[in-house]
Amino acid sequence: MNVSLFSSQYLVRYLSEIDIKAIYDLCHNNSLYYQYCPPFVTEQSIVDDMKALPPNKEAADKHYVGFYDRDQLIAVMDLIMAYPDEKTAFIGFFMTDISVQNSGTGSSIINELCTFLISIGIGSVRLGWVKGNPQAEHFWHKNGFIETGVTYDTETYTVVVAQRDLKIPGY
Repeated sequence: MNVSLFSSQYLVRYLSEIDIKAIYDLCHNNSLYYQYCPPFVTEQSIVDDMKALPPNKEAADKHYVGFYDRDQLIAVMDLIMAYPDEKTAFIGFFMTDISVQNSGTGSSIINELCTFLISIGIGSVRLGWVKGNPQAEHFWHKNGFIETGVTYDTETYTVVVAQRDLKIPGY
């Protein structure tokens, strides 16, 4: 997939192990996220996330990408295509650099991604946030995601599953 089409404003490219330090630098400054979603980020947890897949998915379905403003990594996204069904994309992780938070950058990235997904026939985007995290809940609500009524518990927190239905022309 040509991930550069995810955004017209930012350079988007696949991230790899050579990018771990930049990803770590972006993530470790977002301490509020890790208060709700422990454990705190490590370089090894980033490596693990780069490889993590949901059941019955293959590496070709996973797009672990960075959004760059010139040379600065401003956002990281883990996008799984056709999950949990063929017409749904799943955002497993999305985080912006603290330097661009509350500026509309994250919303812009999500809206451009949704426009791209519509263009390739995806009908909805699904994700989860940690119950009780006000920053995450506010951001995703603002971007059109609505709770599905499904939650699931991990050892340390509860995940709220939310979805944004996309308007596909002609449907």
